[in-house]
Amino acid sequence: MNAQKQNKLENRLKEIESIYYNVDSDTRHDLICERAEIEFEINKSNINFRLSGDNKYYYASHCKQFTDNLLKYGYGRKTAEEIKKTGVSFNNHSINFGYSTYCDDLKRFETKTELLGFVIGYNNAISNLKNN
Repeated sequence: MNAQKQNKLENRLKEIESIYYNVDSDTRHDLICERAEIEFEINKSNINFRLSGDNKYYYASHCKQFTDNLLKYGYGRKTAEEIKKTGVSFNNHSINFGYSTYCDDLKRFETKTELLGFVIGYNNAISNLKNN
């Protein structure tokens, strides 16, 4: 996703937040649905596989949280500054430093489900460290 599209989506999120409490309940429901879709679009910007079903919003938010944690704490041999330069991408069988599956591997997986389980577990571990 390019920066212009992301800025447009983020501006729409701010607009939704500002008008949310000043509308009727039917419009509010529509705004909630639109907000969820916009957040999903932003969160899945570096995911290179299809997310579908009831859990797509959950998985996309965890991938975004994982990326934010990497940008804050680094990972293994990569510092946070190095990760900021290259970025992070989620592919069917790997998480990579860079924009595609051909970039430097952070970690490889047998399945997409295993990858998502790792991401969720990593986020929970970081969350537990913050709480202690």
